[in-house]
Amino acid sequence: MAQGTNVAFGALAQDTKLPVEVTADNLAVDQETGEAVFTGNVLIGQGEMRLSAPRVLVIYLAEQKGIERMEATGGVTLVSGPDAAESERADYNIAQGTIVMTGNVLLDQGPNALSADKMTVQISDGTAQMSGRVKTIIQPGGDN
Repeated sequence: MAQGTNVAFGALAQDTKLPVEVTADNLAVDQETGEAVFTGNVLIGQGEMRLSAPRVLVIYLAEQKGIERMEATGGVTLVSGPDAAESERADYNIAQGTIVMTGNVLLDQGPNALSADKMTVQISDGTAQMSGRVKTIIQPGGDN
């Protein structure tokens, strides 16, 4: 079993069946492969969750019946409720309801921060697991 740290992520559980809205400066579509590449100020929204990156590859299900997965690269920011995470790459598997962030992951939860090599977010229940050189900075609270 992988070693890591489990943390809450986001304000609430996210419904992966909600519509996905994508905005970007440019779009290139390959009809043969069923892939679309969004580039330039890409912003993806689904419910309360927001993901931004310079480049996002969208892979569609057969016959364009929805999105199978998205691969964001070039410096990714994921925001859900009060939590924000940054990484070099994020892979969002819609069917599984997971986002795997890799490469210098930094999770900011108000006054606390965690860093790791990898963070796997379970969208359906609002939890995340961080693994690979996990480091945390926790601010002591209140008047002791």
